[in-house]
Amino acid sequence: MGDNKLSIKLDERTVQGKKVKALRMQGLVPGVVYGHGVDPMNIQLEAGEMKKLYAKAGTYTPVHLDIAGKKKIAMIKDVDYNPVRGTIRHVSFHAIKMSDPVIAEVPVRLVGEGESEAEKNGLIILQNLEHIEVKALPLDLPEAVEVDIRGLKEAGDKVTLGDAKLPAGVEFVEHESGHGDEDEEKPRVADLQVASVWEPAALEAANAAAAGTAEDESEVEAENGSEEEAANAPEGEKTEEKPE
Repeated sequence: MGDNKLSIKLDERTVQGKKVKALRMQGLVPGVVYGHGVDPMNIQLEAGEMKKLYAKAGTYTPVHLDIAGKKKIAMIKDVDYNPVRGTIRHVSFHAIKMSDPVIAEVPVRLVGEGESEAEKNGLIILQNLEHIEVKALPLDLPEAVEVDIRGLKEAGDKVTLGDAKLPAGVEFVEHESGHGDEDEEKPRVADLQVASVWEPAALEAANAAAAGTAEDESEVEAENGSEEEAANAPEGEKTEEKPE
């Protein structure tokens, strides 16, 4: 992780429920702090400051919080965006203990882009995995998991997470399958494909085929949705709001 200490001041929030809309109109982001040594606490902060903090910290860098004089160390756990405006609607901070390992999602970064024999020969390297969960002490969490692609040469070549060099004290998080299918062995995280080499024409054809499949599925979902709405629609339309 970076050497710069990240810190921010938060204000305690008394407004809850639908009334937080007024906060957002004032340029404030509502949120909550919970976790180690903290009773869940409603907070608020300036939207611009939150945007800058998230750009620097992501979900993998400890942040020093000052909440009305109360000092806590936390990590950004969840950020909810307005899908239309792209603004931050709500943020959750998870308080941590620096001596306890934590799980965080970090970016996967390709090393040596433009330097491989494959790229020099006009082939395309497609990144298949953008983020991965790792476990480490808070101060040992990396800014990214790096995978070297300079050894890729021909179409069909690939690199996996097993090719990554993790820093000391950092490990991938394995997830057990939740389907209960004993005959199907879940692949190890290290076997997950990070990037692969494609012929330009083959990649274009694959993208075209994927786009066609997506359009077909959208049409079927739209038709099914219309039928279900016609059959089950109540007198008034119901909407579901995210709890604050």
